[in-house]
Amino acid sequence: MRAIPALSLAAALLMTAALTNAPGSALADTLDQKLRAGFKNGELPGLHGAVIDLGKRRLAEIYFPGKDERWGSPIGERQHGPDTLHDLRSVTKSVVGLLYGIALAEGKVPAPSEPLYAQFPDYPDLMAEPGRDRILVAHALSMQMGLEWNEDLPYSDPRNSEIGMERASDRYRYVLEQPIREAPGQSWIYSGGAVALLGRLIEIGTGMSLDAYARHTLFEPLGISHFEWVRGADGTPSAASGLRLTLPDLAKIGHLVAQDGRYDGKQVVPKAWIEESVTPRADVTEGTRYGYLWYIAGRPKAPLAIAVGNGGQRLTVQPEHDFVVAAFVGRYNDPLSWQTSLKVTLDYAAPAAKALLSRQQP
Repeated sequence: MRAIPALSLAAALLMTAALTNAPGSALADTLDQKLRAGFKNGELPGLHGAVIDLGKRRLAEIYFPGKDERWGSPIGERQHGPDTLHDLRSVTKSVVGLLYGIALAEGKVPAPSEPLYAQFPDYPDLMAEPGRDRILVAHALSMQMGLEWNEDLPYSDPRNSEIGMERASDRYRYVLEQPIREAPGQSWIYSGGAVALLGRLIEIGTGMSLDAYARHTLFEPLGISHFEWVRGADGTPSAASGLRLTLPDLAKIGHLVAQDGRYDGKQVVPKAWIEESVTPRADVTEGTRYGYLWYIAGRPKAPLAIAVGNGGQRLTVQPEHDFVVAAFVGRYNDPLSWQTSLKVTLDYAAPAAKALLSRQQP
């Protein structure tokens, strides 16, 4: 589901500076207490939990009770904890990006340079329409297909493109038949439909459902056994927003990205694909760009890889220090929901990491 753009330039630079400048005063050992105080004082509205890691050291792991949803359906008050599954919403897209890289290395999905519509031969009428042959797989990975798509409307509105896709009798035709708005590669157009197509390519190439392939190639190597991938009315796992994980397991995915696709000594995602994923390809907002299903911010030589989702879900990764911040928030459909998880990152996580790094310096 539609997510607030990842991180402003000023915020990204602030976080980078917090990890690289002179010694700070925050103590990582008191970070849990600081987060509890911030939540109690109303500074972190809707926060369900946060995990903050610097390398192998866990600086904080904190959970709070709160009302929650499962893919848009209220499930009431929850006492969140380390074993609680939680919606990732659009953070799901970034996980699909990792899966695509694994499948590509196995030779099971088309390369980014391949024409997109040629991968869907069941729709010859669409393939024959002028201009669609110019859309590549890379344009879906970077959300630059040039097709009309609108997820700015409320998700209760049937005119919202993702809702339209979920209600369509054929979700893939629905995406592929959208009017051409501009030539591919011109601009970034947020599209859950693009990710649905990529998920389908993974399923076609591997002969497995998206959740089964994720379990086998990504989750098991990371020691993730407890997850859910919500399916639409047609029985298809929602590649755009349906994944549910625990907070510690989301942090594992952050470390995987920080370590160039390696986890516990094993190369799970090809290093080259991680590099491709965090290579800027489209402008989102000032200071925020988009790679292959990941937002990118910060300095070019020390980028931040960021995944965000409706309600305030966020995974922030700074590979330079293997610094990972994962946060779950329950402010679904609130246009300001991003503020809670960003505050966790900038006001709590970064100062604590800065303090610890400064003590490690000679």
